[in-house]
Amino acid sequence: MFKVGGCLVRQPITNNQQPTTNNQQPTTTKVKKLTWLIWGLSASCLSVPVLALETFLGKDGIDAFRLHLQENLIGRKIAIGQVEIGRPGTFGLDKAVSKNRSVSLAGAFLRNKPAKSNSGVDPHAYNVAGIMVGTDKALPGIAPGSRLYSSAVGGSKNIGQPEECLSAQQVALQNGGDVRAINFSFGEPLNRDPRPKAVLDGEALLTLCIDWSSRVHNVLYVIAGNQGKGGIAIPTDNYNGVNVAFSSQQEGVFNKVDVSNLASADPGMIRRLAGKEIDLEPRRAISLVAPGRNIRVLNPDGKRNKVTGTSFAAPQVTATVALLQEFGDRQLRTKQPNWSIASRRHEVTKAVLLNSADKIKDTGDGLRLGMTRTLIDKQNRDWLATEAYKNPKIPLDVQMGAGHLNAFRAYQQFSAGQWNPSQTVPAIGWDYGKVNFGSSVEYLLAKPLQQGSFIAITLTWDRLVELEDKNKNGLYEPGEKFRDRGLNNLNLYLVKADAPSTEAAVCSSISEVDSVQHIFCPVPATANYKIRVQFRQQVNAVTQPYGLAWWSVSAK
Repeated sequence: MFKVGGCLVRQPITNNQQPTTNNQQPTTTKVKKLTWLIWGLSASCLSVPVLALETFLGKDGIDAFRLHLQENLIGRKIAIGQVEIGRPGTFGLDKAVSKNRSVSLAGAFLRNKPAKSNSGVDPHAYNVAGIMVGTDKALPGIAPGSRLYSSAVGGSKNIGQPEECLSAQQVALQNGGDVRAINFSFGEPLNRDPRPKAVLDGEALLTLCIDWSSRVHNVLYVIAGNQGKGGIAIPTDNYNGVNVAFSSQQEGVFNKVDVSNLASADPGMIRRLAGKEIDLEPRRAISLVAPGRNIRVLNPDGKRNKVTGTSFAAPQVTATVALLQEFGDRQLRTKQPNWSIASRRHEVTKAVLLNSADKIKDTGDGLRLGMTRTLIDKQNRDWLATEAYKNPKIPLDVQMGAGHLNAFRAYQQFSAGQWNPSQTVPAIGWDYGKVNFGSSVEYLLAKPLQQGSFIAITLTWDRLVELEDKNKNGLYEPGEKFRDRGLNNLNLYLVKADAPSTEAAVCSSISEVDSVQHIFCPVPATANYKIRVQFRQQVNAVTQPYGLAWWSVSAK
């Protein structure tokens, strides 16, 4: 049978809590923004959410509600996608939601065909969709203004990875081929993979399909990150997407990797399970953590519910992409400086999300980049105790990835704009660039960095997967295969601005197997620094596109 990502569903609940209040008086600018927001929400049959500040949308979760209020971002005109066994019910098409209009789809499909009335409707898919685009007044979605396309794979025992790939492709082709992110809150157990002695090595058909589609369709795939017995191992061994673990609350704040996540920090267990329940060593599967314990959702019948699992953490990342992309398209439309269509690249979006993630709470002096929480793993260890912090060959933690999703910080990272190496760059920014084999690209920070502050830098690029297209129509069809052309090896360094090439880097990320390099390190001395992207080993093409994001603190 198919597996759903670690999902625990409880009985419907009621909630009599009163709305949170804020006694601070808004500034004139905030009043204007709030007026526009209320007008926009009214036009969408929404109102300001009652419970948003108390749920995963608030500051103790992913802080997305602040983007709704302060920046008037709800994902307008941005297309996102969903692939699952079933699909959400659609008002006017399915009887299951005849009394509930809180989830509206831009398109519903059964694999690559239009969905049939009252067929394939699934409560789990509805819950997941509601987290992304729900318009319920008390339980709003993260991006209620976005356009959601959903494809149901189908639950027959004869359905497998070819049909799942077909469904993903169908969603990626919607909205004129402009879908920014696709959510996978389901997957395939390893024991269903037809390969002899299959392992999590990135070679399953669905995994190859995800990496192919991400590049060809320029879409960020967001995958529920459960692995292990009873989990959804495939396609969490992808390279080009984002895998999500889930957090639970401690004293009201989502700041701990939930014990139900299947990843382990024990080195012995990692070795025993490598390839079977986690990726082959030393690759790291998890990219981000997002809230996933006791998430309030709306069922198709309109009753409230609480759910738990990575299935409900992943759509928070997918919907956050819609908020960022609405802002990015606003910048393009108004022709803002230091902005280009590169803002739509999935490599950039991935770098921005990972680089802005919360790791260690800032004490108020800004030296820890304004991070809002300290994330701890299942053994109560923080990011500074991880191999990822201590070992430059390991960019991400096995449990925490790059840290906890923070939508508002992702907006801050993204809104800093695109800066290329032909000029000095500010303390915060991003770029979409290219580097040739045997050479480096360097970004000189315009101002000295503050001693004792931290710098975060994230580099992302794609594994190259090609479709063996028998009929040359550019589309995957069942029976066709993919060719893995491998991963070029890029390295990432922070070096002093005047340092000779032979001098050791201040900080580095030099994984030989991952498609992400990530640096989070303290600045040893107040001085001028530069970021270096190096193309060290060629496996496929001689030129490698990449996404880069950085966040640092300039000296006072």
